[in-house]
Amino acid sequence: MLPIILASSSAYRAQILKKLAIPFFTDSPDIDESPLLHETVQQQVARLAIAKAQAVAAKHPAAYIIGSDQLACFAGRALGKPGDFEQANTQLSMLSSQKVQFYTGLCLLNSTNLAQQVLVEEFSVQFKILKSSQIRRYLEIEQPFDCAGSFKSEGLGIALFNKLQGRDPNTLVGLPLIALVEMFNNWGIDVFDYMHSS
Repeated sequence: MLPIILASSSAYRAQILKKLAIPFFTDSPDIDESPLLHETVQQQVARLAIAKAQAVAAKHPAAYIIGSDQLACFAGRALGKPGDFEQANTQLSMLSSQKVQFYTGLCLLNSTNLAQQVLVEEFSVQFKILKSSQIRRYLEIEQPFDCAGSFKSEGLGIALFNKLQGRDPNTLVGLPLIALVEMFNNWGIDVFDYMHSS
């Protein structure tokens, strides 16, 4: 059985993949993540998921490589990572009572023959009406300054929402596990067999 490599430096994605109880290791792709001219958000996350997987595949010629990329969108614009308290405060204030759409590109690549599967999963979040005091308190406690949208849905951020919509809550954190398991199944690979081999 080929080793599984997560093409990511994200601690969040690694934490999600650990839920499957399969052996894997990570390798950070070094790619330019700038958007291309006239590229849709869906096209961008799919392209970058593929690029990440291909970059890591070049270093590992016999492995299953998992690439993933995510963007959060509001009012037709991508939401970046806030970076600091004030930017996060501005972002969450803007998102109060609003709906945010997340697009997560996923690529599973077999580096022995360069076969690949790619998809884009969607997930949406409906925010509550947020008081400025709630926003500031939330940011003081969780400090989600490296997260697009300025929240961590797997933590206290869940208290900011009215509703989540999508088939897999892991998508919101950046790695759609249901889709990933389906991709392995498409190639005749049962993740439970990997579990037994660990």
